[in-house]
Amino acid sequence: MRSVLWLLQMGLLYAVTLPIAVMPLGAARRVGALAGLAAYLLWGGRRRIAVDNMSRAISAGFIVADSSATGLIRENFRNLGRSVAEIVKIYHGFGSGVMDGVEVRGIDNYRKASGKGRGVLLITGHCGNWELLALALSCKVSPVSAVARPLDNPYFNRLIERVRKRYGNSVIYKKGALRAIITRLRSGDTVGMLIDQSVVPAEGVLVEFLGRPAWTIKSPVLIARKTGAAVVPVFIRRKKEGGHVLDIHPEVALSDEEDLEKAVLEDTVRLSAFVERYVVENPAEWLWIHRRWKRT
Repeated sequence: MRSVLWLLQMGLLYAVTLPIAVMPLGAARRVGALAGLAAYLLWGGRRRIAVDNMSRAISAGFIVADSSATGLIRENFRNLGRSVAEIVKIYHGFGSGVMDGVEVRGIDNYRKASGKGRGVLLITGHCGNWELLALALSCKVSPVSAVARPLDNPYFNRLIERVRKRYGNSVIYKKGALRAIITRLRSGDTVGMLIDQSVVPAEGVLVEFLGRPAWTIKSPVLIARKTGAAVVPVFIRRKKEGGHVLDIHPEVALSDEEDLEKAVLEDTVRLSAFVERYVVENPAEWLWIHRRWKRT
């Protein structure tokens, strides 16, 4: 019965996405924005979480904008819809316009880090169109092994996996990921990790994020210290006139603190600050619907 339900979901997905895929890019983005607005109106639970998160960030003085928390979150949902439309076009083979519209800045930062031969650990967050970030990196810079959680629907998961691999990337699923990550970094490869979701206390350290303590994943720091891989922050943001800018930052120097626990905390704070800076500068482009500050 579950397989039948999964297949029905896939059939519905194709029926909805194929018309969007064949549209001109501008029209597809407009339809995506409308779908995002519909999600804002209908997905009340996540909307309330997002508005509450945004309201707290505004009250703490981290987000300064002309719009209200509600207005920013409404635009946030619209951006999520635009991002989905872009990925839909790429999956169905109509994504050349999306990829051509990505401007990459800081390629020399990546080449310098990669040239050390110890592998590159790219860190980012659920910022902008993060799925497009990985695809654009593989298309224009270098293939990336992206760490991800498999989806419950196996058919949908295979679909997303094909999207992620379209330009030469590979996927490392979280179960048993540590060994695969270390192996690939020691081979000089590039691995990408998202660092902005809440984790259980055993997997993280408490870091101030937008004025509130949040459990933040520490494994990227531990992996970098174990392998010697260069840690490089990367982010993508949407241009007002259309398209995207992908920023590759210089390698982050790790703490020279001798106490490992203190060093891990310092490094995690340093990496999390890149995500925080992005959110402050691009408040409508982060995944506000996530319960980032739970368990604290």
